[in-house]
Amino acid sequence: MQITTLDHFVITTKNLEECLQFYTDTLGMEKRISNGRYSLWFGSQRINIHTRPAEFLPAAAQPTPGSLDLCFEIEGDIETALAELKKKNAPLVTGIVERNGAKGKMRSIYLRDPDGNLIELASYR
Repeated sequence: MQITTLDHFVITTKNLEECLQFYTDTLGMEKRISNGRYSLWFGSQRINIHTRPAEFLPAAAQPTPGSLDLCFEIEGDIETALAELKKKNAPLVTGIVERNGAKGKMRSIYLRDPDGNLIELASYR
């Protein structure tokens, strides 16, 4: 067996509307609803949204809103992304910082979603 890519992951949220608004309005993801289940899409990847622990089984043993630390790679330069986030009054944790990611040196911005999850936006440019 060889793992090739990430297909999806699950976020548990305390407030569905705030969660969806952040990921669509602030980060530009696409919201989809299917059979009463919410998901967010970026490229060919998906985030499933649960509104309570173990909403759909099987589930993680202890899903908790605000316990994730996620990194998303962005297109374009990080300065433009920071300016866009400031215009949107995004809940920034840092400005631009140097980091090392899966592909090497990158520049990142950290912010928090409404549940307190730490979101890193990274550019390798």
